[in-house]
Amino acid sequence: MTERYVVVRADILPEAIVKTIQVKEMIQRGEAATVHEATERAGISRSAFYKYKDGVYALNQLDRERIVTISMDLEHRSGVLSKVLGLVASSECNVLTINQTIPLQGMANVVISVETSFLSDGLTDLMEAIRGQDGVRKASVIGQG
Repeated sequence: MTERYVVVRADILPEAIVKTIQVKEMIQRGEAATVHEATERAGISRSAFYKYKDGVYALNQLDRERIVTISMDLEHRSGVLSKVLGLVASSECNVLTINQTIPLQGMANVVISVETSFLSDGLTDLMEAIRGQDGVRKASVIGQG
């Protein structure tokens, strides 16, 4: 059976499902250290939480699964990579991995994996900003997931 997703307004959902989402958000934000603590605060049993936790997600949580891999050829100069990472951070993206080759003939290839769930501007705008950064010779998206 293939998974099927539907979007439902929260105010018509059963209370246990709404509270399951609240528990997951409390844990994710660090407002509760354990499932026990979060379920107590939300007023739901742990068994109800475990029953629904793998099947309900806040809509913004589904967007959070977006990861983009960007390959760049950067000039081997002080601050070039730092400025690129600053652009990524200012776009409210989170760098997950950085891999860099040893610079040869003044150039290094850098591949970064970036979580784009909170991307303030579009990916196209971010890529244009990276390409426009001094010291960036080439930048392209090589993977999205």
